Order: sequence, then C-alpha cells, then structure tokens
Amino acid sequence: MVNNERSTKRQRELLTFVDGFIQGHGYGPSYREIMRALGYKSVSTVAIHIDGLITKGYLRKRDNSARSLEVVTTNTAIKETTEKPTAAQERWLVAAVNRQFDLYDEKKEQMVLDGIYVLVGALKVLGLDKAHEAAKARLGDLEHL
Repeated sequence: MVNNERSTKRQRELLTFVDGFIQGHGYGPSYREIMRALGYKSVSTVAIHIDGLITKGYLRKRDNSARSLEVVTTNTAIKETTEKPTAAQERWLVAAVNRQFDLYDEKKEQMVLDGIYVLVGALKVLGLDKAHEAAKARLGDLEHL
C-alpha cells in the first residue's frame, strides 16, 4: 500500500531514473549507477532516498541481492504531484533528450547513457507519451549497437 506522504523532488528524480533504467535494461540499477547518474556524492545518500521510497511504498527490494529494486507503482502517485508541463517546457525537455542522444553518439560514456535514462523516464512520468515512446525507441536502437 502506498503511503500518502508526498515524495520529495530528489525522490521523484530517483524513482524516475530507476523506472527508466529497469525499462531499458530489464533489471534494477546498482546504487553506484544511481549515484553517478543523479550526481550524488555518496552511495549512502542513495540508500537514504531509496529507503524513503521503500517506506512510502514506491519501491521495493525483491531480496537482498544487488539490482533487486523494482517500482511498486506506475508512478500515478508521483504524477499527481507533478504539474503537466507547458508546450515550451515539453519542447525544451524533448530537445534536452535529443542533445543527450547526440552527446552519447559522440562519446559513448555510461554517465551520458544514465542521463538519457533519467530523461526518458521523466517523459513518461510527465505524461508526454509520444515523446516517451520515440525516445524509448531511440534508446532501443542504441542497445542493439
């Protein structure tokens, strides 16, 4: 059961990243991958946020093994706390996603790819379904390289 407490901005960002990572890879990210992708200074900070999301009912660990995180909700509760972006904000976010894909085409760095997963997850959480599907398809093309 999901706790009615609102998640913090950082927790929503983390949940979006975890959800996008799982959708892209089929398994959960490690705490270190989360730390690098979201710019945290330590793994313990990641653990604090994950524990908060577990307590609120948004995440769970299947077992005590690595990569066992899974999203409990379909982000409905988080979506309710997020306003729909304006057309200008949507264009900006789509452009940011495309810039990250272009950057990854040039550099092929894991940190850039992690950022793409965050942004693709953000498209889904914000309800930008067409942009999310297009970015997800482009992400799928990257994984086949």
